[in-house]
Amino acid sequence: MTLLFEPFKIKAVEELPMSTIEERDKWIQAAGYNVFALNSDQVTIDLLTDSGTGAMSDKQWGAMLTGDESYAGSKSFRELETTVKDITGFEHILPVHQGRSAEHLFFSTLLEGEEKIPSNGLFDTTAANICDCSATGVNFPCTE
Repeated sequence: MTLLFEPFKIKAVEELPMSTIEERDKWIQAAGYNVFALNSDQVTIDLLTDSGTGAMSDKQWGAMLTGDESYAGSKSFRELETTVKDITGFEHILPVHQGRSAEHLFFSTLLEGEEKIPSNGLFDTTAANICDCSATGVNFPCTE
């Protein structure tokens, strides 16, 4: 079936900062061409990260409103634990709030130091997590 429209309703919109080419050129020069030194209101489309860039469904918003935020023993955690165990078959799970936290746990568990970790382009926090374990990330980008 070919759809002529997106099969969902948009429930919220957020205004994006708009700027001129001249403003963007001035800002990036002032930041020393370091995108980490830009202010968020100077960036219209953030291609630096995928954190927090996806819209949430009505079911996700509803779950946030009804979620059990208890520090320990929460119903929300038990539901997550059961679902992940059912899907993966793993006996133990350790949820983390972000990918860089997962990377830190992963690398600090597996790396003993001095290893060389090959990649076609390590993300900066991934490289930092590898380095923090006394290993070395080595990029092998394609010549293209």
